[in-house]
Amino acid sequence: MLPDPAILLPFTLAVVVIALTPGPDMTFFLGRALTQGRAAGLAAVAGAGTGLLVHTLLVSLGVSALIVAAPTLFTALKVAGALYLLWLAAQAIRRGSALLLPREPGSARSLAGTWASGVAVNILNPKVALFFLTFLPQFVSAGDPNAVAQLFALGTIFVLIGSAINLAIVLAADRFAAGMRRNPRIARAMDWLFASIFAAFAAQLLLARTR
Repeated sequence: MLPDPAILLPFTLAVVVIALTPGPDMTFFLGRALTQGRAAGLAAVAGAGTGLLVHTLLVSLGVSALIVAAPTLFTALKVAGALYLLWLAAQAIRRGSALLLPREPGSARSLAGTWASGVAVNILNPKVALFFLTFLPQFVSAGDPNAVAQLFALGTIFVLIGSAINLAIVLAADRFAAGMRRNPRIARAMDWLFASIFAAFAAQLLLARTR
């Protein structure tokens, strides 16, 4: 049920780059770690990962149903997804990543409340839903009889790799945040790497559909 290694390797590379690129998730759990302590940061990471698992389940069931019911529409979804990835690449270069971290202690919250906030950050964010809906299907074939398992496996791998990286960042929150503030070029380099990988995926897909 696992994806082919030829698909899994570039997918893993993309996930690593996405996890390291500053964005709303990173701002959230780093902010909690810096203002409320390491335990709050870890709870925020767990909540964000839970939210992504919910998106993974919804995409797995919804997209797989689309494959069975309307393969042509699924192909159209993949092409639309490729165009969306190109747009994300352009936005990363044009605007850059945002990492606006609080410098003052925040109000204390329970770990359960922080976890719930992490879940909400991803579940209630339409951009996250759109990203999962367009990113994961790029790695599944329209005629794949194991689409549900493939999509869920990819989504789970996405969450596991991303959470592992995020946990490491939280454990070194002070040094990581200070380093990002001192070296904005690092974040800018991640923007370009993020854009390059997504543009390559999108171009490959679009060229394949025009042959």
